[in-house]
Amino acid sequence: QVQLVESGGGLVQAGGSLRLSCAASGRTLSRYGKGWFRQAPGMEREFVAAISWSGGSTYYADSVKGRFTISRDNAKNTLYLQMNSLKPEDTAVYYCAAKYYGGVYYDAKEYDYWGQGTQVTVSS
Repeated sequence: QVQLVESGGGLVQAGGSLRLSCAASGRTLSRYGKGWFRQAPGMEREFVAAISWSGGSTYYADSVKGRFTISRDNAKNTLYLQMNSLKPEDTAVYYCAAKYYGGVYYDAKEYDYWGQGTQVTVSS
């Protein structure tokens, strides 16, 4: 099993930036397809970005394309989400997820492992 722990959330003004991290333990994260999801109060969890286990493919939700970048550092066993030009509608709890030897999946049901989430709040 792989354990995932997110960090890097916080309060930021609209137009600002944050970088979320998802540190893995227990297994080598490089063997997992990985994704970021978010959930705002009263809303369903929604897909944000995904990267295949090889790192060769990435996929973004239209709402974040051009503003967010998903990446990973295999040496640090960590997944990242760089978020630029943040908007108030980006406010949510952000979760990282992983699937063993997975590709790029936008459906949360595809993922087997989840972190506990980190809060991102964007003020207007």
